[in-house]
Amino acid sequence: MTEFEDIYNNYFKDIFLYIYSLSGDRHIAEDITAETFMKAIKSIEKFKGNCDIRVWLYQIAKNCYFSFLRKKKKTVHLDELSEQKDNFNFEQIISSTEESMEIHEILHNLDEPYKEVFSLRVFGELSFKQIACLFGKSDNWACVTYHRARNKIKERMEDYK
Repeated sequence: MTEFEDIYNNYFKDIFLYIYSLSGDRHIAEDITAETFMKAIKSIEKFKGNCDIRVWLYQIAKNCYFSFLRKKKKTVHLDELSEQKDNFNFEQIISSTEESMEIHEILHNLDEPYKEVFSLRVFGELSFKQIACLFGKSDNWACVTYHRARNKIKERMEDYK
């Protein structure tokens, strides 16, 4: 258990920030992060070591989040969506400049896979190779997708000014 405690302590914040960047909701990020580590504990013996443990955890987190979205999609009402948007508060996690907040707002509204690839690269600090592994794509695809996301963010930042 000591080894898994080290994994938990080393990667909890990364997984939390990744899910938070996708969901925009601190409570959802906490729940999904907890679920991620519970699933990782149950299936640690299945981890083959073909990739970095962090990539494996990100994949579990991503799957947990998408499962959450599928379940939620069946029960969400339109009035609940507007309430959730009002609860966004990136400043609780990342206290920084107004410009940084604008970047997070833009990122939150990016389409997939741009949003996820950008988040994995910037917040998760994954290499293009690791991102490609998560998506089952080439390193070049990950690099191009990341740069397209950056360009979209830059373009939308100009609209804020």
